[in-house]
Formats: sequence, C-alpha cells, structure tokens
Amino acid sequence: MQSTPTIIVADDHPLFRDALSQAIYASLEQAQIKEVCDIPSLQKTVEQNPQTQLILLDLRMPGAHGFSGLIHLSAHHPETPVIIVSAHSESDVIRRAMDHGASGFLPKSSSMDEIQQAVTQVMNGEIWLPEYYDADTAGSTEEEMNIAGVLSTLTPQQFRVATMIAQGLLNKQIAYELNVTEATIKAHATEIFRKLGVHSRTQAVLAISKLDVITANNDQL
Repeated sequence: MQSTPTIIVADDHPLFRDALSQAIYASLEQAQIKEVCDIPSLQKTVEQNPQTQLILLDLRMPGAHGFSGLIHLSAHHPETPVIIVSAHSESDVIRRAMDHGASGFLPKSSSMDEIQQAVTQVMNGEIWLPEYYDADTAGSTEEEMNIAGVLSTLTPQQFRVATMIAQGLLNKQIAYELNVTEATIKAHATEIFRKLGVHSRTQAVLAISKLDVITANNDQL
C-alpha cells in the first residue's frame, strides 16, 4: 500500500462527501482525498490519478443510470476497488452491486467506525458488507448481466452518450452538452444500438433501464 493513498469520494451531496472524507481522514491522516459530484468528473479524476487505491461511489449519481457507473468503472479500471454507498441498502441491491464488480457496500446510515472498517478492509484486498446482508438473496438476472456486458465495452464518450440517451435527450441536445457535432453523436448512437442489439432509442432506453434500482416508492436510481 502506498504511504499516501489516493481515495476518490463520489457523491452529489456536499455534506455527505464531507462526512465520508472526514471519516477517512480520521483513520488515514495521510490520505489524499479527491471529491467529485458526478460521473463525468469521476471519470476525469480517475484518468488523472491512475494510482487511485479506492473509490467510494454513491449509487445515485448524476451521469449514471442505476448500476451503470459502477459497471463502467469496473470494466475500465478493474484494479481500483469500488465501495458502493447508498441509502437503498436492501440485500438484493447489495447483491446486484457485488455482481457488477463492487468490492464493498456501505449503507448511508453507517457509523464512522463502520466507514473506517470498510475502507481499511477493502484497501487491504478484502470485501466489506453489512452484517445483515443475506448472501442467499437473488442477484442480477441474465438479461441485466448481458446489458452490463455491453456497457462495459463502451468507450467513455459512448458511455456518456448512452446515459444521455437513457435520460431522454435528443442527438442535438447531447451534441450541445458534449460540444461535438450532431453527426458524431449519431455515429456513437448507431454503435451503441448495434452493441445493445436494438434498433431504436426507445429500445435502448428500455435495455439500459434493466440496470435501474427500483425503490419501495417506485423511484428509479
């Protein structure tokens, strides 16, 4: 382990990012912590810090669709362990997170001691899960894993386009947001559709929605 570990805390709520960072500092005073608030900034930060030793990732992040952010990270940075942090911490959600490459799962209700234990264990190459986790809970479906497999093959730019398509944005809007031509977005969309085995935006949205987390209130994450 490096004497000055780099850890990325990815959450869109500043207060919770700060709380996580303070918990980490309390046990790893020399840690270099990078805080990010969305998936694009997370991707950029990981690229700029290839020696990152741990990522704490909120399951509900701007720029992600359900488990899509975790899937893309696990595929492109398999050497960097990821702990999912979420207010939705039922055993089936935890099981799906582990199916998609997480090295640990922290409920947002976790104590400072639990956060420190999780960070230490995962950085030492172990898995950390809540005590109540039921390992016999059903995991991801075959269809979900197939969609995850496709997302893992996308380039970072294709991933962003796929996520924005899933959010309902049109090619013109995506091109504006990414500062590229509409023709470039159309080319990316065509390749995404081919990999997903679909022929329309609606079908693509339905496919990517298989990665959602449906909460008790029927909210999609």
